Amino acid sequence: MKLPDYAELRCISNFTFLRGASHAEELVERAQALGYRALALVDECSLAGVVRAHVAAKKHGLPLLVGSQFRVQCDTPFTLIVLACNLNGYGNLCEFITHLRRTSPKGSYRLTLGAIRAEALADCVVIAVPERDSAQDPMDTVARWLLQHFIGRCWLGVTQLRRLDDEMLLHKLRQSSALTAVPLVAVGDVHMHVRSRKPLQDVLTATRIGQPLSACGLALQPNAEQHLRSRLILGRCYPPELLAETLAVAARCAFSLDELRYQYPSEVVPEGQTPSSWLRQLTLEGAAWRWPQGTPPRFAKQIEHELQLIADMRYEHYFLTVNDIVTFARSQGILCQGRGSAANSVVCYCLGITAVDPERTNLLFERFISRERNEPPDIDVDFEHERREEVIQYLYQKYGRERAALTATVISYRPRSALRDVGKALGFADGALDVLSKSTRWWDGSAVEPERLLEAGLDPDDLAVRQLLQLTTQLMGFPRHLSQHTGGFVLTQLPLSRLVPIENASMKDRTVIEWDKDDLDALGLLKVDVLALGMLTAIRKALTLISAKLGRTVTLQDIPEGDGPTYDMICAADTVGVFQIESRAQMSMLPRLQPRCYYDLVIEVALVRPGPIQGGAVHPYLDRRQGKVPVSYPGPRDGADLREALGRTLGIPIFQEQCMQIAVLAAGFTPGEADALRRAMAAWKRGGNLQQYERRLVDGMTARGYEPEFAQSVFEQIKGFSSYGFPESHAASFALLVYVSCWIKHHHPAEFLAAMLNSQPLGFYTPSQLVQDAKRHGVEVRPVDVVHSDWDCTLENPATVRAELTSVRAELVGAPPAVRLGLRLVSGLRAESAERLLSARASKPFTTTQDLARRANLDQPQMKLLAAAAALSSLSGHRRQQVWDAAALRTAPGLMKDALVDEAPLALPEAPEGEAIVWDYDSLGLTLRRHPLALLRPQLTKRRLMSAEALNQAPNGRLVRHCGIVTLRQQPGTAAGVVFVSLEDETGVVQVIVWKHLRERQRTVLTQSRLLAVHGVWQREGEAKNLIAGHLEDLTPLLHGLSTVSRDFH
Repeated sequence: MKLPDYAELRCISNFTFLRGASHAEELVERAQALGYRALALVDECSLAGVVRAHVAAKKHGLPLLVGSQFRVQCDTPFTLIVLACNLNGYGNLCEFITHLRRTSPKGSYRLTLGAIRAEALADCVVIAVPERDSAQDPMDTVARWLLQHFIGRCWLGVTQLRRLDDEMLLHKLRQSSALTAVPLVAVGDVHMHVRSRKPLQDVLTATRIGQPLSACGLALQPNAEQHLRSRLILGRCYPPELLAETLAVAARCAFSLDELRYQYPSEVVPEGQTPSSWLRQLTLEGAAWRWPQGTPPRFAKQIEHELQLIADMRYEHYFLTVNDIVTFARSQGILCQGRGSAANSVVCYCLGITAVDPERTNLLFERFISRERNEPPDIDVDFEHERREEVIQYLYQKYGRERAALTATVISYRPRSALRDVGKALGFADGALDVLSKSTRWWDGSAVEPERLLEAGLDPDDLAVRQLLQLTTQLMGFPRHLSQHTGGFVLTQLPLSRLVPIENASMKDRTVIEWDKDDLDALGLLKVDVLALGMLTAIRKALTLISAKLGRTVTLQDIPEGDGPTYDMICAADTVGVFQIESRAQMSMLPRLQPRCYYDLVIEVALVRPGPIQGGAVHPYLDRRQGKVPVSYPGPRDGADLREALGRTLGIPIFQEQCMQIAVLAAGFTPGEADALRRAMAAWKRGGNLQQYERRLVDGMTARGYEPEFAQSVFEQIKGFSSYGFPESHAASFALLVYVSCWIKHHHPAEFLAAMLNSQPLGFYTPSQLVQDAKRHGVEVRPVDVVHSDWDCTLENPATVRAELTSVRAELVGAPPAVRLGLRLVSGLRAESAERLLSARASKPFTTTQDLARRANLDQPQMKLLAAAAALSSLSGHRRQQVWDAAALRTAPGLMKDALVDEAPLALPEAPEGEAIVWDYDSLGLTLRRHPLALLRPQLTKRRLMSAEALNQAPNGRLVRHCGIVTLRQQPGTAAGVVFVSLEDETGVVQVIVWKHLRERQRTVLTQSRLLAVHGVWQREGEAKNLIAGHLEDLTPLLHGLSTVSRDFH
């Protein structure tokens, strides 16, 4: 029997959220394996999955039809499938979806019969699928409507799913077809690629309607026929003419996403200029600004090379667009800095997009743009996180909503969310799911271990539990919903909604396209990254405070290079709160690396990354730097080729660019091939084709006289880099901010603290840790007070007199300014309440608590928050008295609003210090009183637990005991299961290393303790000191209700 030819015209992926039970790639692969002639992906009112399907279809050589389906609300509801025939039809479909999405709340749409205009869907074909249980009349009505509006390009869809009413459905549709001459066509209504996904599809249905499976009833599909069926089965289910008709429909649809062409916005080129001439003019003006004495010849040559390549690839508009954004930000006083591969470009440096001086790094422009790669360059620009919204709204205003939108980010199921949804559908108790999802910590990967199940009171051998784990594993990685990318913008010349559908974001005044950055890359569309970086906000605020103190403007350019005391601070790993080098791993590296110049910081930033660690670069580099191993360069001509690539890093590859240079210099790759190697490095874990380069690299190096073992070791290093080798260009951009933040912290510690607190949330450290660190550096920190505090933290004159500062370089003489904590730190206090308070205080100082409440119009809950934070102390005295006074306040009725209240006050005794500290942490998240452990020290001493100060004096290898508040838990992906924990007491911070076997044995203590005692071995090597844990003990009960916060990272 000859199998019938067939094209599936109705198939949804998991981008029809909580309905489709297969990835687009799985559907394409299965359709091709079954010998289908074509596949139409028609997600509901969405094109979000179509790029993934397109990439897979090209790989498998299967024609893909692009379309969407819609539920039409009317007297006779039906589903309308729309397929694009050509580029114009695709644009019309995108605009149709955009209109439906933009006029409805996020994630929904509403389509009525009257809203469908045939001309709006020109160059598309349509298939109407009536409800299965419709009577003959409604079906005839739908057929007549099709005939009237879409004559010559319409079909009635027939679905045969081996149900009792299949014959009846086919009979009724044949009647309608005979009446109107609208032809019938077979459609499969496919929800999954294979039958075995049915349980998962049921779970998705249960999640969608919010019921356990046992209560879903008829909402579940009665069988598993909605999968891609074999052509043999289709031949038995459908009359042959209906299957043949699918090919006629597919033949009408010739559109491919490859036809999409991107057009740059033209606003950035002034009248009378071409893009090339304008970019050249701006670049040469920038070069004159960067090099007032004249552009050095090698950079003048590099500028010509770059401008030529940019012109050949026609990327001028892109550079001009990014330049326009950066120019706007600078005009508004918003700090910004380009990073990423753009830092390899002298043109970007001249335009002021990046601040990395090409003199200081080794440029590799092909990392940024290469002829072979033929795809748009990627310029990431970081803006202050508090002011980035201004830049985003500028883009919307300049290009309009029709031509500018943010890229989407696909929010996928992670272990916790998948466990919760599957568990609820299968009817597990909420308590067990809570325990299980909480114990599924970030280091577990995707598998749930049997021990975790037993902790949650579940039997690993139980059938329901096995189903839970199996379905959870299937569901992980499924898209849950579309969110907005942090700052990837797509800007176009023609309306963007003809390129891709646009929908509302959950944030006000934001619109998002339906594709993510990988989709845009796959189609070669251009995006501009407008990213947020908290440290830029902190640096600008610190420079503003320093300028106010010195009485003149201080900018980034005024900060002196190579400041000795700043590098001394860095070498001592005294880097709490600064940029990038504040993490556990970085802090332990600094004393060993001993950075003394800018390029050392570039290496430091890049070295403590998964790539160099897995590539085995860290210890060889340190050994060479410390003189333990001589620096050598293997290979012919006394290693001249490798010396050029690796000279600046002592013969050890640390940066991605160096892997590319080795490939070019030692293995004879072209720059474009080397860039392809970098891309394969980045993607090999996701199935990239790195292995194909192995023979090419090893053979190329051996042919040029390198030892085969050495060539193989180079390839292994490159493979290690693939997990996350850090580009030198990224590291160079970051190292600038590292140095600036360290310089500010060392020379202006009070300004640094105030700026960091005013830029929260950011970085590794909580406000409490930043304040403790500043106090250790001699900064006076004053409490929140309604009489003195602004919304932000501010600087006040110190208690001690000091000499005047003469220059920015000057060391502080006497005490630095005191930091007054701001009202922003008061937990729960609304910004508008604080505004009313400040404006009332500006007109006249407050005299009593009642006066404050009355004039600032603060209600009792807001007053209680201020009292809890001890912010009323200037008006009411100690905290118990403040809380009493606030509790007595009731908002006065309108008539008595200005009447004076005269009552005898009640005096309360002051709270003991322990109670006051608990209140501090509850309200502000920090305390300015003694550290909580200072109160517990007598109890801790009884338990023979040493302080951080005492530990610092202990010799290497001593068995010790220590206890502190957990402020940080971190498990880097490269740490092979090791967890780093920071413990803080009244004398300092101790870094604890917990090996994997102990982590597994004492998991609950490690993850749940807030006050942790560690018994172990003290390890010290020069400045690097760690406590290697042997046993952990949870002493949290000693805190008596104190709420502390640990920031957990992975």
